[in-house]
Amino acid sequence: MKENTNIENDTELFAERLTLAAGRIRELSLDGEQSDLPVVYRDYFRKEALFLAEMLDTADWVSGRAVPAISEELFAEASFETLQAHNRHMYEEILPENYAKCYGRPAYAVQSFGTEMGQLLSALYAELRGMIPYAFEQRTWDMLVLLELFLEVRGLFVGDGEPSMREVRETLYWYLFDYTDQMMEDRTRELVDPSLGFMRNIILGEDLSDLRFLFRYGEYVTDNEKKTAAFLNTLSEEEIEDMARTWSEGYRIGFIVTGKDLSKKKTVDIRYRLGFERMVKAAIAKFEQMGLKSVIYRSAGHLVNRRQHIRSGCYGAVPNAQFEYDHRNDAAICLNEQYVTRKLQALQGAFERYKEEAAGHAGPAVMEVFGETPFEPQADPSAFRLTEAQQKLQVHYQNEAGQITNRYIIGSERSFTIIAYPVPEIGSRYEEIFRETVRINTLDYRKYQRIQQHLIDALDQGDRVRVTGMRGNCTDITVKLHPLADPEKETNFENCVADVNIPVGEVFTSPVLSGTDGLLHVSQVYLEDFGYRDLKIRVKDGMITEYSCANFADEEQNRRYVEENILFHHPTLPIGEFAIGTNTTAYRMAKTFSIADKLPILIAEKMGPHFAFGDTCYSWEEDTASFNPDGKRIIAKENECSALRKTAPDKAYFGCHTDITIPYEELGSVRVIRPDGTEIPLILEGRFVLPGCEELNGPLEGLL
Repeated sequence: MKENTNIENDTELFAERLTLAAGRIRELSLDGEQSDLPVVYRDYFRKEALFLAEMLDTADWVSGRAVPAISEELFAEASFETLQAHNRHMYEEILPENYAKCYGRPAYAVQSFGTEMGQLLSALYAELRGMIPYAFEQRTWDMLVLLELFLEVRGLFVGDGEPSMREVRETLYWYLFDYTDQMMEDRTRELVDPSLGFMRNIILGEDLSDLRFLFRYGEYVTDNEKKTAAFLNTLSEEEIEDMARTWSEGYRIGFIVTGKDLSKKKTVDIRYRLGFERMVKAAIAKFEQMGLKSVIYRSAGHLVNRRQHIRSGCYGAVPNAQFEYDHRNDAAICLNEQYVTRKLQALQGAFERYKEEAAGHAGPAVMEVFGETPFEPQADPSAFRLTEAQQKLQVHYQNEAGQITNRYIIGSERSFTIIAYPVPEIGSRYEEIFRETVRINTLDYRKYQRIQQHLIDALDQGDRVRVTGMRGNCTDITVKLHPLADPEKETNFENCVADVNIPVGEVFTSPVLSGTDGLLHVSQVYLEDFGYRDLKIRVKDGMITEYSCANFADEEQNRRYVEENILFHHPTLPIGEFAIGTNTTAYRMAKTFSIADKLPILIAEKMGPHFAFGDTCYSWEEDTASFNPDGKRIIAKENECSALRKTAPDKAYFGCHTDITIPYEELGSVRVIRPDGTEIPLILEGRFVLPGCEELNGPLEGLL
């Protein structure tokens, strides 16, 4: 990582600052009394000084120095047990069993220091956790600014009294504001520059049969990561190659079917969870054969670069999802017009600096995992909340940032692919589920292509589709379709087989908003790591008008939960996609192993009709022609919102796309309605009834 523009690359000054800051931290870590501070704050600053000193020791240990305070063994030679104990120790304070009395928990910090001071010091605690990955990557600039931030805040408390909340807030604000340029430049470079190879070097350079490699990242490691890596080591080279080929070929085919030139690209962004290194290593080689170097980066550390609680990139286990959820709105400290303007200018400047690398970036190849216990967060009223004005600023930033990114990593020239595999937490039948997932990921796309064409031929006869629920599901929604000027050459629905979205199994469209009305209801769904119970979303003319769920006793908390995690603070969102999932084999797997509540949306969306709220599937590439295998051009690539992209781009895109599926067991009917009012039933009581689709009912036998 490039060392620090902020001190003008003056290495002598930088070394002096780092030496002074590290020395002072070590002194404070040995001071158990902290007697120069007001009594109430002594424990907080003592613990944080101790943590920072331990991270300095860790950085020394990782770099090859002997650090008796950690271990008599050098890091490179340490036993699995030593590395595992150290890994747990780094994250111990925020683990669920210790979280009740952790200063990283806003409620505990507020109880200890009062509302605003507690929120600020808890946010500082969360920011300082970034020292862990920086110590492992030897990112000394990032470490220095965190050390200096801690010392500056602590200095405010030295003396007889205590500082005002304003002084503490301003110190945190100016830290974020002043270092925005460097932090965003570093993050942008991580996305597009393959020369930054910390994680890739672990994958390619370590002995993956020796599970000690998992501790080289600095990420939290649990049984999921250890057992996944161990299980992959039992697979043959042929099996690993087949899995990597499915993933990489999906990526390549995605370029072919959308008519994009992969030969112009130089890099691929690989995102995965720890434990799958053996497969990722094989995929890196296959991408190299396509002319693509792999970019692999860690999920963001600094608050400047974090997007609430959402992780993107490569990462290990989440030590405590509640901790990350509690700090999702810490940007409330700094979110004003000046800060947003600075971030956007910094992003523009970073992309301009790395515009050649950005132009060669082909897009992400994502590997998701499933099987972890769905997370249902607890509302903490002590945590920071964004004001209404800040919510609007955040939406504005996401819209503008998306447009800047699209100008440098051009949307019409990039693609992606996503695949998913289970982790051992899914249960005792993990290996069976894993092998069944591999089978689902490699189903015969030609069969599905043929069956799905029957669905599309029927759908293209209608001007709308009506979807209803059953067995307590209250869904009743009508989707308006685009008119076809030439049905012999045009279609509304994409025949989606196993390319970018693995596994196979859906047909989808971007509906007309005007005339798309009704209620979407699911009894239980798992979206982006969060569980929802009794989720209801009502739309009028394709836009959300009402929403609720039953996660909390308080209705306002339920609304806020949906607003933050599905609407992402937008006052409303359009339906960007309507699709019909056809992968009944995946549905049978879910029922056979009782894992329906643990499947990712990538698989769940193939198990019934689904609706996506936010942008369409064709955002930023509406004007790029797309064709189905039968040669028909897909004309439904935009709606009334995305059509504003040329005149009011800030109103065209929303920076989100959340799929919500009605499972077959709750699906009453899907009917195509022709302009004359006659109907074509596609699905009745969870069964496909359209001629040519009967084969899809085989896996459903005995389940519905």
